[in-house]
Amino acid sequence: MAARLRAQCLTGPRPADVRTVVRRLVGLQAQDRRANRLAVRVRTAGLTAIDVDKAVAERSVVRTWAMRGTLHMLAAEDVGWITGLLGPRFAARFAGRRRQLGLDEPILAAAMAALPDILTGATLTRANLVEQLIARGVAIDPTGQAPAHLVAYAAMTGVLCRATEIGDEPTYALLDEWIDAGSPIDPDTATARLAERYLTGYGPAEPEDFATWAGLPVNQARTAFESITRSAFPAEPERSVRLLGHFDAYLLGYRDRSGVVPPEHDKAIQAGGGFVMPAVAVDGRIVGTWQQQHRAKRLDVVVQPFTTIPRRAIPGLRAEVADLGRFLGVETELA
Repeated sequence: MAARLRAQCLTGPRPADVRTVVRRLVGLQAQDRRANRLAVRVRTAGLTAIDVDKAVAERSVVRTWAMRGTLHMLAAEDVGWITGLLGPRFAARFAGRRRQLGLDEPILAAAMAALPDILTGATLTRANLVEQLIARGVAIDPTGQAPAHLVAYAAMTGVLCRATEIGDEPTYALLDEWIDAGSPIDPDTATARLAERYLTGYGPAEPEDFATWAGLPVNQARTAFESITRSAFPAEPERSVRLLGHFDAYLLGYRDRSGVVPPEHDKAIQAGGGFVMPAVAVDGRIVGTWQQQHRAKRLDVVVQPFTTIPRRAIPGLRAEVADLGRFLGVETELA
């Protein structure tokens, strides 16, 4: 546990820039932009939410579909080879659902052919993108889930990525215009590189953990682990209190959470589906959940402990609440 906390930058020296911590963790879950920011906050020193948005705008990090076919924030230089490895796998996995939504192969082909013309020199919201495709004769239902699946498919196949946001609405750009994504590498080399990077940010871990995190077959994960040198992960236990946001990598990065979440409280962390709650970690163990309650002039942090939080952890918890306020630029209070 101590080694994993140190690997994930939850204890020990913490990076002072967004790209470094994102690259260390390979990718941070990003389907919820606010949670994505909080995953950066808890692993860095002195940054603010504005710094995370600035890193996206400056293109040192990119939000796109990667591990497990879900939206992640990656370092720009990692997008090409990670998308090249994982994108085709998950594009194929979701083909049945796309067909249910009317996105058959001819429609996908027409959309992918039209996207470079539509997005050259531009960034568009998903609604604007679909509007432009429909205007070019690509038959897409704009009211259902088809637009989301279409955009994900285009990202998984290396056509586009998320760009910046207009308010809370993400925009999309051609991947090769937005960043220099580099070229894909052969699958075996890419899988070994991903396994090595995973161990740096999540180790110690086993091939089954890597397979769960990446969304790869276990046999492929085991082969990758056999091809790399697995270093020791010594770390002295450190006292720590951390407020983890939704979908945090500490809870999503492994095959199971039984080592850090009491089994009787696992449903409090994930009641069903992929929705992982914000969690309070004391010395690496999850002792409760937390939520934000917005007041007129402040933000209350409300903790729901599984049992009594150790008295020695209260100062650390208050420090985390204060740092959350600093990060968000609001007055905060532990309620």
